[in-house]
Amino acid sequence: MAVFKKDGGEGPSGTFYASLRRNIFIVIVLVSCAPLLVVTGLIGYYFHTSYEAKVLAHLVELVERHKQTIDNFLYERLSGVALIARTFDFELLSREDFLREKLALLREEYGAIFVDLGLVSDQGIQIAYAGPFELRRAIYSDADWFKKAMKSQVFISDVFTGLRGMPHFIVAVKRTYGSREWILRATIDFVAFNSLVESTRIGTTGTAFIVNKEGEFQTKPRFETVVQKERIKELISTRLIDEKVGVFRQKDRMGHDFLCIMTPLKNGEWILIYQQDEEDAFADLYRARRWAFLIVFLGGVGIVVTSFILSRRMVNRIERAEREREMMNEQVIEAGKLASVGELAAGIAHEINNPVAIMVEEAGWIEDLLQEEEFQGSPNLEEFRRAVRQIQTQGKRCKEIT
Repeated sequence: MAVFKKDGGEGPSGTFYASLRRNIFIVIVLVSCAPLLVVTGLIGYYFHTSYEAKVLAHLVELVERHKQTIDNFLYERLSGVALIARTFDFELLSREDFLREKLALLREEYGAIFVDLGLVSDQGIQIAYAGPFELRRAIYSDADWFKKAMKSQVFISDVFTGLRGMPHFIVAVKRTYGSREWILRATIDFVAFNSLVESTRIGTTGTAFIVNKEGEFQTKPRFETVVQKERIKELISTRLIDEKVGVFRQKDRMGHDFLCIMTPLKNGEWILIYQQDEEDAFADLYRARRWAFLIVFLGGVGIVVTSFILSRRMVNRIERAEREREMMNEQVIEAGKLASVGELAAGIAHEINNPVAIMVEEAGWIEDLLQEEEFQGSPNLEEFRRAVRQIQTQGKRCKEIT
């Protein structure tokens, strides 16, 4: 491995460790965040689709139950009028006091939902009337509901204002008296019926209303509707012909997404529409998603911070280990140099020691020679002996040193 010298964080060494720190940081972040994001994305997707499907299924079931409630409401009231028409003949029903008794009976049985009761001839003239308005001898021959009622045994009209100038609708039963036909009709309280339709409320924006096939409102919506008349006619023609319940999304004028659920009423003559803002319908889902985003964000921040700290610590340890290795290498080199010097010194000492040893031996030999008789009378004998001792002393010193 190449040895990099630290130079205050600058130069090749500083660039190398900065790059290493950055690479380790990126690898840790990617390895940690990738599984987190993938798992969170998959779980979030399947949870979103599953929860959305359950909410839609719940709303569809709710609308279907509400449809049954409204249909039962209409046909129960129609059955009450039909029972009176089939039980009593034309003569009795043409008496207004008798008709008032039957209206009171209907109100006792079904509540104040019945506004009035009337007997209409096949000419469209109301022969008998029981109710709060002055409608005796009223002429309905040109009324749309009368023309349709004369074509079927039982009939429920659309909402209209009529002679009384107030929104209402009627239920009518056609019977035959001799060779002539007559109709017993009852007016249903629009306010009570509207309250029944609006009784399905979920959240703060959920509301239900009824339209006919022409897209005309049969009840008063609690909120502004997001489905326009043309859109309703289009959906009726394309979706509800063969469908029991139609679910679609619609944007309002502000761009908010709404859920709309449609189902036919009254044998397909009316359409029950339930609408709700998606943010309201999926409020719990969006709240859970916001919490999930917050948790993932905080987890990501934690991963980034941890990765930054770990990368710095790892690189600092690597850098410290590199410095220690560099110092050790320098010490090994110095030790090698010292060993070389030692070997050289040992060689020199050996080369010095051999001549010195020879000199000491020769000094000893000279000292032995000085003991002979022929040198005893020499005037320089003591000087020779001193020189020999000096040679021996210095030789011993050299031997000790080397």
